Order: sequence, then C-alpha cells, then structure tokens
Amino acid sequence: MKRFFDKEMESFRSHLVLMGATASDQVRHAIQSLVEGDTELARRVIATDDKLDQLEIKIDEEAVRYMSLRSPVASELRLVIVGMKASHDLERVGDEATNIAKRVLKLVAEPPLKPYVDIPRMSVMATGMLRDALDCFLNADADKAAAVIRRDAEVDDLNKQLYRELTSFMVEKPDTISRAIDLMFISKSLERIADHATNIAEEMIYLARGKDVRHDGALKGTPASPPANG
Repeated sequence: MKRFFDKEMESFRSHLVLMGATASDQVRHAIQSLVEGDTELARRVIATDDKLDQLEIKIDEEAVRYMSLRSPVASELRLVIVGMKASHDLERVGDEATNIAKRVLKLVAEPPLKPYVDIPRMSVMATGMLRDALDCFLNADADKAAAVIRRDAEVDDLNKQLYRELTSFMVEKPDTISRAIDLMFISKSLERIADHATNIAEEMIYLARGKDVRHDGALKGTPASPPANG
C-alpha cells in the first residue's frame, strides 16, 4: 500500500482527511448548538454541508482519474475504492449533522425537557468512532477497526434508552410531544453517524485482510441468525 502515500495520491488522502475532520466538526457543532441554544451556530452547520458535498465530488474525481491514468495494481485499486466509499459515508454524516441543526432551530424556541446529558454523550461516542475509523483507514490498523465496530452496540443501547425516556415524557406530558420527537430524531441521527463510522471500519478490515465482515454478528456482538428450517 506504499503508493497510497506517493505524490499522485497525496491530494486524494488530504481531501479525505479534511472531509473526515469537517464531518466530525459538523456533528460536534450541531450538538453544541443544541446544548447552548446557539441558533447562529446551527445555521453555520447547515451552510457548511455544501463543503462536504464538494469534497465528496472532488474525491470521486481524483479516484477516477487515478484509476484511469495509473493502472493501479489490485491492492491500490481496492484502496481507492474503499476511500470513495468512506467519502460517501462522511457525506452522509454531514447530512445527519445538518438534520440535527435543523431540529435545533425548532427546539431552542422552547424550554428543554431536561438537561442535555445523554445526547452530548452519544455525540462524543459517535464522533470518537468516526475519528478512530478514519485513523484505522489511514494507518491500515485492522485490529483497531474491529474495536470501532464493537463500540457501535454502545451507541445503539444509548439510543434505545433515550427513546424509552422520551416516550415516557410524551405519555406523561402530552405538551412535550413535539420536543420529544425532535430529540428522538437527533438521537437517531447520532446512531446513524455511528453506523457510518462502522461502515468505514468494516471497509478497512476488508482492505487489510481481504475479509468482508459487514454481516459478521460475532464481531458486532450480536447473536447469529438461526439456521433456516428444512
């Protein structure tokens, strides 16, 4: 994989790193805008989504040009394709951050249901997974990538816990329904961001080991599906 760091691929790599940092910042700022009630910050998150879209396009163009002009060997070809897939996941992370920011613009008009603790915690977990997944990709660390995948269950569990709490709010206090639903959507967006980080980590394992682990229940800590009858 040495040629991944050669001059002709440095732009591809740099744009992918920039895209990962921008996507992580978008999520962090979206949650910060919620906690602080900062509508201006939320609007900046929404406005920055175009930057991620353009980076994804740029990465795709660079990848196609490299494949067309450099006749990459099989390992390099897999690397470029995985990088393109990672950029798509990062673009979707930006979309989720934008969705969160749009919900924030609605929520700040009313008092919070309770202090924001679990949602910021979910954000730290999801962005940490995203950062580590990209580190795995850039450093070819399949073991660390496997650890990222296992962490996804923690975010899923916290999302379910939030759903239960918010459902109780809606049952007990019908006037909180609108706010509770917005918070449910924010929680779901964070859960999806963790899923995108998991996707990147899974592709890294495929790149390093040639093994497709996308449906590996043992790696994700989920029980295997029972065998079909007959």
